[in-house]
Amino acid sequence: MSKQILLTDKAPAPIGPYSQAVLVGNLLFCSGQIPLDPVTNQVVGTDVKTQAEQVLKNISAVLEKAGANFSNVAKTTIFLKSMGDFPIVNEMYGHYFKEPFPARSTIEVARLPKDVLVEIEVLAVI
Repeated sequence: MSKQILLTDKAPAPIGPYSQAVLVGNLLFCSGQIPLDPVTNQVVGTDVKTQAEQVLKNISAVLEKAGANFSNVAKTTIFLKSMGDFPIVNEMYGHYFKEPFPARSTIEVARLPKDVLVEIEVLAVI
């Protein structure tokens, strides 16, 4: 089975040696998105609500490039700098994901790239 690399300028360019997303068969593996503006590649916002919204917009752009949307997502992983931000991120998440919800893990981490507050990765079925 071959893999197809997906790249869109509507989401931030990778800041390292990785792809925005890789399509293998009907599975879309999306790299973790952080709150970068796709035009400037600068961090958006200093609060977790603003950052989570930008992350979800970036994920939407990557899914759209694959011809998918949030309803195609089977699994998400959320990385938070502080688990205290969980309720705010959960609220933003609920604006983008609707029932039936994907499986999800949420992990508190010591540090994220560019010292952001949240990163989210998704696995979708196309």
